[in-house]
Amino acid sequence: MYVHGDNLRQKELHKTKYIDPESRQFLQEIRIQYDKWKRINEKLRGAFVQSTDQDIKIIKRRVKLLNIYKDFLDIQKYAEKFDSRSNLHSSVLEEFVFYLFRDLVYDISRSALLGKGNTFKDIFFRPSSYQEMVTKPNVKLETKDHDFVIGTDIKADFTCLGSEQIETHHFQIPAVAIECKTYLDKTMLEGASSAAEQLKLRNPNAIYMIVAEWLKLTDSINLQKFKVDQIYVLRKQKNTDREFRYIESYVKNPIYDDVVIHLFETVRKHLTTDWEKGLEQGLDRGYLIL
Repeated sequence: MYVHGDNLRQKELHKTKYIDPESRQFLQEIRIQYDKWKRINEKLRGAFVQSTDQDIKIIKRRVKLLNIYKDFLDIQKYAEKFDSRSNLHSSVLEEFVFYLFRDLVYDISRSALLGKGNTFKDIFFRPSSYQEMVTKPNVKLETKDHDFVIGTDIKADFTCLGSEQIETHHFQIPAVAIECKTYLDKTMLEGASSAAEQLKLRNPNAIYMIVAEWLKLTDSINLQKFKVDQIYVLRKQKNTDREFRYIESYVKNPIYDDVVIHLFETVRKHLTTDWEKGLEQGLDRGYLIL
């Protein structure tokens, strides 16, 4: 759940990396600001299943806190010391969406799957012989990692008729899957589209979205051919290589709260709508897909 905090902790405890005095100093400075960001977000409650007049105010507050923390973490010295391979910067967005949806999801169920997920992709059976086939299920699960998932964890027991051998497997089934990106380019979009298509083959009620800070796509891209349900660009801005973000003339857009509000409301609607009624309403209209 606390993906960014876990990443920071790993660096603080690493035995061979980040042990030089400068790294230790930087990690201490980041720790102070992270703990503050986490503490305030933990105390801030909402938004929940039931819509209220306070929802927008709460979300705007979370976005403001995110901008403050991101502006601090994106200072040049931290960006250069902890590059993209460290995932320190990219993991902030993953933890932010946890704070954003935590109270909504737990208002529905405290046992819900929430956070990073290794979700169900496919199932097959692979015994080593016919003799084994009739005595042991030999279930194999194919899974896919996602940055952020809202869903459920299903436990299932498999056994062959007449056999006492039981195999227990857990299926992480997402209702919502979100990929978090610092920037979105064509290769990333193609990968996300394939993942979305595979996810919906086995779980057609799921929605799949991308949340990125910056966009690195050209106008020649045909978004309609991709299988994702929505792409959010939080800064409403094209990507600029990191070295150019520190020149004096560069203007970095903030993370816009209206984009985050739209993201939240899209997910809340999906989680609180009766999925089966969609077919009935479509039949009343005479056309089934909007």
